[in-house]
Amino acid sequence: MDLFADLWMGLSVAISPINILYLLIGAMVGMTVGVIPGFGPSAGLAILLPVTFGMDPISAVMMLAAIYYGAMYGGTITSILLNTPGESATVASTFDGYPLAQKGRAGPALVMQAVASFVGGTVGVILITLLAPAFAQVARNFGPPEYFLLAMLGMLTLLVMIGDNWKLGVISALIGFALGTVGVDLETGQSRYTFGSAELIGGIHFIPIAIGLFGLGELYHAFYKGLHKTGTGSIASYDRKKGFWPDAQDWISTRFTMVRGSLLGFVVGVIPGAGATIASLMAYSFERSFSKHPERFGKGEMAGLVAPESANNAASSGAMIPLLTLGIPGSASTAVLLAAFLLWGMRPGPLFMSQNPEFAWGLIASMYLGNMALLALNIFAIPLFVQIIRVPYRILAPCVVVICTLGTFSVASSMVEVYLMFAAGIIGFFMRSYGFSPAALVLALVLGPLAEEALRQTLTISRGSFTIFLERPGSIWIMVATAVLLIVLPLLQRYGRRAEAPAAGDAENAGS
Repeated sequence: MDLFADLWMGLSVAISPINILYLLIGAMVGMTVGVIPGFGPSAGLAILLPVTFGMDPISAVMMLAAIYYGAMYGGTITSILLNTPGESATVASTFDGYPLAQKGRAGPALVMQAVASFVGGTVGVILITLLAPAFAQVARNFGPPEYFLLAMLGMLTLLVMIGDNWKLGVISALIGFALGTVGVDLETGQSRYTFGSAELIGGIHFIPIAIGLFGLGELYHAFYKGLHKTGTGSIASYDRKKGFWPDAQDWISTRFTMVRGSLLGFVVGVIPGAGATIASLMAYSFERSFSKHPERFGKGEMAGLVAPESANNAASSGAMIPLLTLGIPGSASTAVLLAAFLLWGMRPGPLFMSQNPEFAWGLIASMYLGNMALLALNIFAIPLFVQIIRVPYRILAPCVVVICTLGTFSVASSMVEVYLMFAAGIIGFFMRSYGFSPAALVLALVLGPLAEEALRQTLTISRGSFTIFLERPGSIWIMVATAVLLIVLPLLQRYGRRAEAPAAGDAENAGS
């Protein structure tokens, strides 16, 4: 079959020594980023994106993708040991992970979360292998009208995730669109909003904005929350008499939980804008309602840890399908990945897998290897990553600032972009503090110019008539899908909040 031939070709690309090296580096960095509370995969990707300049594009994307799904593994370590999720997708893991650690079962909990993450990630990659070509085949007949609607779909689905603060999300996106108009208008040759600055003729690059909003903005917000005063925190207890490895009952009671969580997480992850956070909360709620002993959840039930862990990793894999085949990033992390693709001249979309087979299948094959590497790292390098938790923010912060500054300056050797990065960092802090969406801003900055170009091409084809969107079957299907998602996503979000509320209550009762 062509599918297996393509996958074999991807494996031959992925297993080259240099690609394996960068894959392991990405896995280690991803786990490290996940372990550090207050950071997340989007911040890690934005900060390290400039480091990939000069690298082979396939090696660079493999490393960045490993950072993306590796952060899902690392984020659970703090959830279990400190009751502090490394990022939002591991919030549900605190409900039963930390109570397990309080019972002296931190070792079995960490091993089980590693295995569940591996199962979820592997199931997700298998489904990517099977479904991604079908998605791409359906979308091959897309033209400028469809590309414009897809760009709008990516924006709208992310804005729905803002929830009750959708107005602030819209404002954030409009700011991103406005920044995307800076520079030379390629159609008329006129300068737009450059204020006479030669540095801005080429437009505002997304890298300093992304690094500032996610990297420095998250850092400033962590200081504002007082994380620099909390010291190194307290590590949960570990009972040596109970052993490091899970017992037989742990494996037996969760064998089907991993499968259910993986399948549910993948389905939710494919929906642009849903994301791993909702997937993990839904999986936790579903497993609790499915269990014969729901009263044990929130008090140290292993299934309550395994379900969200398998779901959030499967969801991170599922999010790669709309990114690769439609060019729609469904989260802040995949928006940064999209920016990386564009940086190397690769435009994800319907023709991406056929025009760049080594690139696309090499990335998919690397995810198989990356999940195996992360399983080994999680189990055998947990003590090393626990030490990262002990690093005070007053030491970590200067290192992050230096990396951000050097990375931004290396893009174009421009101090103007460094100033933009620091300005974006301040803006990112206020956006985070007042409920605005840095993710919507960056996504609009990335998709805005693409949407503008596609819309102009569409209106040129139709001679200025917008009825072209109603005359093409592909456009009609995308508009229908957009309408359905705008209805489904708020329901998923509401369901996720319902799942979080009782689980959090049980966790509080267990803690007291």
